[in-house]
Amino acid sequence: MRAGIRTRATASAAVLALALAGCSSTGGKRAEEERERAGGRAAVDTPRWTFAMVTHSGDGDTYWDIVRSGAEQAAVKDNVEFVYSHDKEAGRQAQLVQTAIDRKVDGLIVTLAKPEAMEAVVRKAVKAGIPVVTINSGQDESAGLGALAHIGQDESVAGEAVGEELNERGHDKALCVVHEQGNVGHEERCDGVREAFDGEVENLYVDGTNMPSVESSVEAELQSDRDVDTVVTLGAPFAATAAKAVKRAGGGVEVNTFDLNAQVAAGLRDGTIGFAVDQQPYLQGYEAVDLLWLHRYNGNMLGGGRPVLTGPQLVTGDDAADLEKYTERGTR
Repeated sequence: MRAGIRTRATASAAVLALALAGCSSTGGKRAEEERERAGGRAAVDTPRWTFAMVTHSGDGDTYWDIVRSGAEQAAVKDNVEFVYSHDKEAGRQAQLVQTAIDRKVDGLIVTLAKPEAMEAVVRKAVKAGIPVVTINSGQDESAGLGALAHIGQDESVAGEAVGEELNERGHDKALCVVHEQGNVGHEERCDGVREAFDGEVENLYVDGTNMPSVESSVEAELQSDRDVDTVVTLGAPFAATAAKAVKRAGGGVEVNTFDLNAQVAAGLRDGTIGFAVDQQPYLQGYEAVDLLWLHRYNGNMLGGGRPVLTGPQLVTGDDAADLEKYTERGTR
């Protein structure tokens, strides 16, 4: 199937300036590089529309590199100028959406990790006649804000799949590591695990921007509670860190995770990670761009008003060889 102190006015101006710079250089440059890599020719002769994607990704989150890669590949095929920007802080993410509106883009793709902060600006985009597709997070809020469709994984269903797999593996107590407080999708994942798992689930809230702190927090929890026999991380970059914490705490605890990257694929192969839940981020990016293109070109729509699901897909060590091939090229 991821600051210094200044006045609010100055900070806003700086964010908008950076957003404009990113839209005109970073995002455009990478899209053009992808176009050249793919041979430089679109598969269609439709107008050169501009689609913007604004996500809640923090810096260096490999998950979002995969989403972006899928979107850029679809943009090449569809003769689309693709502009990407991101900010983990919800208010600044909303400002980036406003920048896209001001630019009068032809289509907008957004994530709704913190929907209350995004509601007003997404409604503004819809009112301005910009078709909006949401991806990854905010499934329940998407239609109410006027988005055409939501593409992603049902986080509650994914969490339940994890709970059921933990039952199959005979676990009794799970530690669900939440690396971004306030992210509705993360809470839904842990709640889904809790719903389906016959054992006990405890949430551990950590600072996802500080990996050494994540490791020490998980280690401390494992040392203080020897009943925990599995750690569930909510993002691929945290799985390897959790595995280190398990080793430091004395071992004997299985690490499982949501999402994939090269480290997770290697961990599945060598057994340091038991299983992973793949929501197929490449597909989320690719389908979002393709759906906007289809809507503008032919009035098409997927889902019939329901979310278009890209996961969950459970993967284990049996899948590791193929997964490593895919992660190496940046598509899983």
